Amino acid sequence: MTAELPQSVLFCCDHNAVRSPMAEGLMKKFYGTDIYVQSAGVKNDLDIDGFSVAVCAELDIALSRHRTRSFEEMQAWGDDLSGFDLIVALSPASQRQALELTRYFHLEVEYWPILDPTGLGEGREEKLNAYRQARDQIKARILARFGPPVAD
Repeated sequence: MTAELPQSVLFCCDHNAVRSPMAEGLMKKFYGTDIYVQSAGVKNDLDIDGFSVAVCAELDIALSRHRTRSFEEMQAWGDDLSGFDLIVALSPASQRQALELTRYFHLEVEYWPILDPTGLGEGREEKLNAYRQARDQIKARILARFGPPVAD
């Protein structure tokens, strides 16, 4: 389902430490500064996940400076949810939170069921493979939803 690019997108997940930062980084890499892209979590109780940083670095996407934030912090810092054209929830909890926080706004909330790679795999390589799988799911959904990249 390729559509016209929105002006702004918010990706969200549980902690803004794994899936939503990967989605934010991929979106920025593919579509550059043409779209305002942010990410948030239901909670902000974790730092950016090192495995997320590693698998995104494989695609030349730098996440090491990402600072996690919750919906609540995002709004406190001036990013009003009503200012986004599209919110993409990558977990059931973030979908519920996004729908609750935007019930009076006219904006689209989509749910993409993306694998949560945390806790999967025994050794480092198995863990990296789980994170790659989540990254690649996000990448495929972004490209299917928004079309070919305009930036590289």
